[in-house]
Amino acid sequence: MFDLDAIQAAIKEFGFDGWLLHDFRGSNVLAKRVLGLPEDVMLSRRLYYSIPAEGEPRKLVHRIESDSLDHLPGTKTVYLKWQALEAGVQELLGGMSNVAMEYSPRNANPYVSRIDAGTIELVRSFGVEVASSGNLIQLFEASWSDEQWALHQQAAVHTNSAFQRAWQFIASEVRAHGSVEESAVRAEIMSHFAEHRMTTYHPPIVGVGPNSGNPHYETGTGQNTTIREGDFVLIDLWAKMNQPGAGYSDLTRTGFVGESVPDKYTKIFNIVAASRDAAIEFLRASFAKGETVQGWQVDQATRDVIEAGGYGDAFVHRTGHSIGQEVHGNGANIDNLETREERHVLPRTCFSIEPGIYLPEFGVRSEIDVYIDEDRNVHVTGGELQTAIVAILKDGSY
Repeated sequence: MFDLDAIQAAIKEFGFDGWLLHDFRGSNVLAKRVLGLPEDVMLSRRLYYSIPAEGEPRKLVHRIESDSLDHLPGTKTVYLKWQALEAGVQELLGGMSNVAMEYSPRNANPYVSRIDAGTIELVRSFGVEVASSGNLIQLFEASWSDEQWALHQQAAVHTNSAFQRAWQFIASEVRAHGSVEESAVRAEIMSHFAEHRMTTYHPPIVGVGPNSGNPHYETGTGQNTTIREGDFVLIDLWAKMNQPGAGYSDLTRTGFVGESVPDKYTKIFNIVAASRDAAIEFLRASFAKGETVQGWQVDQATRDVIEAGGYGDAFVHRTGHSIGQEVHGNGANIDNLETREERHVLPRTCFSIEPGIYLPEFGVRSEIDVYIDEDRNVHVTGGELQTAIVAILKDGSY
């Protein structure tokens, strides 16, 4: 729901004169969501919506799509020729010396960068500096409503129980037939999602042995995809309730097809689990002290543990990503590796914590989801933290 007062208060809080939202043919999904444009509406002409820190918003729309922003407050200018478009953009920026846009200096954060260089040049030609709207986007696109938070918790119940079903399926198939294919376990998880009215953009990862050492492994494509007794298995699964606006639950756990887990796996798991827990503790301690937290800081708290354990070179991705209506959402990521994520970890946002150590023989990742509520309390979702690798054939387990 578009809330002009809240948006203008945030523009002031972050020190901008205004926020210029621009879209062309769906190129800026972030702007479309803030503006309340339906996902399935594909407009064919450039549109602009300028929100000053104070005063009335201004719209700039093409004549053949002149009603595209009529649902929003503000005065409207209709253009036809390109000259009128450029003059209209200048008018939208009147009285501003800096404006927030979906832009990241040096493309340091590609998740925010949705505005093309030419549009940035046009804005700057009018003597207006462009700054990143990354934190504004978090507030008005990546922040969850109470309903979305409830839907995430509902999804987390079913993603959590999907692991029990997967481990049980592996155990029963190995006991009965001696082996099971990765793809069959994946299909069992997808059946679980369907039975609980969930949806996902892509099936889960099921990786055995060396396949688990590939963070973005595609199930069934490894040199050996058969799971047998004595094998290590990683499962990474993500899904959301099949309802409008629902947010994903995204979890990763590991198991061993045996009655007990060899020490070589446990050693690596314990380092990964400790790094995961260090991130949780950093968040809780920082918010308890009233501190501002940036995404890179959480990543570093996690990464320090793995580096101290001697496996820094084997942790080859960021600690976590924003979670929203897409599994990789548009809020702050937990990253000081691929980018230096300086956006704030804000209330009502959700993200993953998923450190990993990836070796040629196997890889361990432990993934949880974290939600920060409006009072900056830290919620870990998806059931109990995994504290040990699951012994899949242990008596009484499955």
